[in-house]
Amino acid sequence: MKENESKRAVCAICGQGDDHVTLIRGSLGCVCTDCVAQINTFLLSREEADAKPFHLGLTTEELMPPIALKEALDRYVIGQERAKRYLSVAVYNHYKRLLSREAEATKQKGGKTTVESTVEIEKSNVLFVGPTGVGKTLLASTIARMLKVPFALVDATVFTQAGYVGEDVESILTRLLQVADYDVTAAEHGIIFIDEIDKIGRKGDNPSITRDVSGEGVQQALLKILEGTNVNVPPQGGRKHPEQKMISVNTRDILFICGGAFEGIERIIANRMNRNFIGYGNEEKKQLQSDNLLQYIAPQDLRAFGLIPELVGRLPIIANLEALDRAALRDILTKPENAIIRQYEELFRIDGIHMTIDDAVLDYIVDKAIEFKLGARGLRSLCEAIFMDGMYRLPQSGTTELHITLDYAREQIEKNF
Repeated sequence: MKENESKRAVCAICGQGDDHVTLIRGSLGCVCTDCVAQINTFLLSREEADAKPFHLGLTTEELMPPIALKEALDRYVIGQERAKRYLSVAVYNHYKRLLSREAEATKQKGGKTTVESTVEIEKSNVLFVGPTGVGKTLLASTIARMLKVPFALVDATVFTQAGYVGEDVESILTRLLQVADYDVTAAEHGIIFIDEIDKIGRKGDNPSITRDVSGEGVQQALLKILEGTNVNVPPQGGRKHPEQKMISVNTRDILFICGGAFEGIERIIANRMNRNFIGYGNEEKKQLQSDNLLQYIAPQDLRAFGLIPELVGRLPIIANLEALDRAALRDILTKPENAIIRQYEELFRIDGIHMTIDDAVLDYIVDKAIEFKLGARGLRSLCEAIFMDGMYRLPQSGTTELHITLDYAREQIEKNF
């Protein structure tokens, strides 16, 4: 009896025998028709779910036009009028393109007849060129926050060509996935800001004579990702977890914004414009700065700097950011909605302390930031030095008022710098 039971054919999934269900026999075993029907229903439901168009979370009416986007950026970013205009148009066109495609998919699914456009609109990635501390990262993060889409900030200097020590280029998408809480469809419609893109410039004029694994090699690895392709992304990073299952991410609808200081590119622009600046003296540097040659930057200047032509071609929108003058630095301290001084006032207010600061202190902070050539980032460092002692001593001390004078600020700065 036991021998007959062992030879009895049963379904490999549910365990029912051929006396109760019809079995489909194969070389590896048997499966009953009930289980096949359930598997078929499950697969059809998955296909139907995958076919649903992705919803951005905003409608065409809710997507602000470029003028409104620029006005919203004005509330957080001081100056950089040209860069804000370029970014507003690029972002508006990018998400307008996605919304129009979503609307077409919705009409077709509802059975509505619609004339499908034969024009396929390609995305336009953005390149910001400007000195450190002028707002490149702030512009990108602010626009992503306004649109409520996943935003990832990565540094190009840590990447190397695949197979060498360092991070693979695919880890860019790993960080976007992490920000999107591993929601692939949300990540595929996010924004990635690649900082320090100038640091991966080709080290020599002649390509591929030696292996440039952190320069030209990285640029070549970025090409397909910037243009749009399916990438198998390791969700936990590349080399530390080789056994992990890959996640497929399509980069066609990810907007890439790149930024870099491109130190020394002014001289390349000057040579192209037949400006004769010989030597590296202070007078020549002052003349170059006063002319603001970055406003004349062109793709051929980026090629001369060390970016390969294919990468330059995938960054069609090039916007320069000007060095911040004294008035702009002064406004950054107090005018934006998240102004630096307002942040410190809020920190003290939470502890029940009302903070006031003299105008002379603000002017002193700006002067020091210009002296140290730190840009807008230097403002926060200087403010931290001034307020650190108060933030250490005053909480829960019973003090309700704090007034910052010029003498006090000067004493704190000289102590820390």
